[in-house]
Amino acid sequence: METPLESWIGRSESRTDVITAAPVTALAATLDRDDPIPQPGDAVPPLWHWLYFLPIPRQSELGPDGHAKRGGFLPPVPLLRRMWAGGRLDFYHPLQVGETVTRVSRIHAVKSKQGSTGPLVFVMVRHEISNQKGLALTEEQDIVYRNSPNPGDPVPAPPPAPSDAAWQRTIHPDDVLLFRYSALTFNGHRIHYDRRYATEVEGYPGLVVHGPLLATLLFDLLRRSLPGVAVKRFEFRALSPLFDTAPFLVCGKPEEDGVVHLWAQTLAGGLAMDARAYSI
Repeated sequence: METPLESWIGRSESRTDVITAAPVTALAATLDRDDPIPQPGDAVPPLWHWLYFLPIPRQSELGPDGHAKRGGFLPPVPLLRRMWAGGRLDFYHPLQVGETVTRVSRIHAVKSKQGSTGPLVFVMVRHEISNQKGLALTEEQDIVYRNSPNPGDPVPAPPPAPSDAAWQRTIHPDDVLLFRYSALTFNGHRIHYDRRYATEVEGYPGLVVHGPLLATLLFDLLRRSLPGVAVKRFEFRALSPLFDTAPFLVCGKPEEDGVVHLWAQTLAGGLAMDARAYSI
């Protein structure tokens, strides 16, 4: 029997946007890159499409967590914590500065299950982004909802990260970095900039590093380490949150057959995000 949440499966929306240069320039600065000022026709780096098609709810339409109130395009899941758990992207040709692009999004799956810490709801959204050349990229986005932990609940230890990185970079996730990324993506989720809300309401030890920012930093490490690499597919999975309370590492190493393994880890060696980029 279909549940009310499952009735959202198949719901779709379409958005059109223009790839303007200012967000590209601003994200390059946020990532501490020394890129030239983008010109019309320049390719937009992979994953930077997250700067566009931004949801812009009115202030009165926001929920207590800073997101839009639930029950619009996404199903009204009655669990407090909402996290971007991972995704899979296929790239066919780059988006370009100055062009008009269209994104068609569809709720592909809604699944409820009982986890070790309580109920969980998984929502998978599929996006198709097209420009004048046709389909430019597809993306499957995994969103997970769960309850906040009770005070005193043990914090699960992250799995161990690989120890054989060929490249690594230390990231200092201060509140300015998190604020700038929130502003660039018009992300009102308070866990990324409101310390009192993050710690006192949702029970985190500090401000939470955005999942998409982590994925972008991993891809940025790949671009710095292998300039000019052409990635056809990128997969990432969030395993444990990172916070502004300590630096962390983004790491990577080439594997066989054009695959690059990328991951984010704590300084103590706990795995936070695992990803792979495929160039063939």
